[in-house]
Amino acid sequence: MVCTEFHHAGNPMEACDLLARYGESANILAGGTDLMVKVNRKLLSPGVLVYIGDAGMNYIKEEVNSLVIGSAVSLAQIASSKPIKERAPILAAAAQSIGSPAIRNKGTIGGNLVNASPAADTAVALLALGASVKLVSKAGERTVTCEDFFTGPGQTVRRPDELLVDVIIPFQPEGTRTGYRKLGRRRADTLSVVSAAVCLQLNGTICSGARIALGAVAPTPMLAKKAAEALVGRRLDAEDIGAAAEIAAEETSPTDDVRATAWYRRRATQASVKNLLEQAAG
Repeated sequence: MVCTEFHHAGNPMEACDLLARYGESANILAGGTDLMVKVNRKLLSPGVLVYIGDAGMNYIKEEVNSLVIGSAVSLAQIASSKPIKERAPILAAAAQSIGSPAIRNKGTIGGNLVNASPAADTAVALLALGASVKLVSKAGERTVTCEDFFTGPGQTVRRPDELLVDVIIPFQPEGTRTGYRKLGRRRADTLSVVSAAVCLQLNGTICSGARIALGAVAPTPMLAKKAAEALVGRRLDAEDIGAAAEIAAEETSPTDDVRATAWYRRRATQASVKNLLEQAAG
């Protein structure tokens, strides 16, 4: 099938009307940095394209208890946003690590999430921050945690008639410390071999809460829950940090591919988590 129809949605509900009408034949287009690569490589032949770049979802707002990012906000905007740098610096760092300047100027946060790559960089930061996404359709809207959003490589809980409208990041408690790290085969413009993000809440010298997120080491971006649990109530000395990093590596289920072996990914996960926890713990 070749693309036979192109629709320019003027707002989110107009896009939802089109998605309801065309169902699985419709493909959402914003920056196109993933979609058009598939089309050019003849991996995808969309019957209908619904363009949402001008549908009013290009905003970054601070609300009462959260930061709300429209799904059409570009990665470059996220990397340079003052509110994001202040409220969610690991998301800014993750966006800055993606691709080239040209890719960041066109690619969007919504596209990075819906594409559902196991190596999606913004997903790792958002998991560590406890973020959610808002999905909207003609039937209504629902909010899904990022933890529940991904179901497999290239797969999410989003239905064909739903549009990802917002990314919602809760404000972190005072005293929260975060960190993000990405390893690739070169220093820039590279896919992740391993990526990691941590979010720690400290009560004095004691860890009162932790989230450790990992990318490119499982079928989906993932939370290392057992490793995070091992930190709660601890003073985060070298022994505690080393043990948690080892547990995080054991929680992964990486595979061998052209970028790295499973063995390397586990070792790199352990080293990355250890490094980030040491930095966050001071």
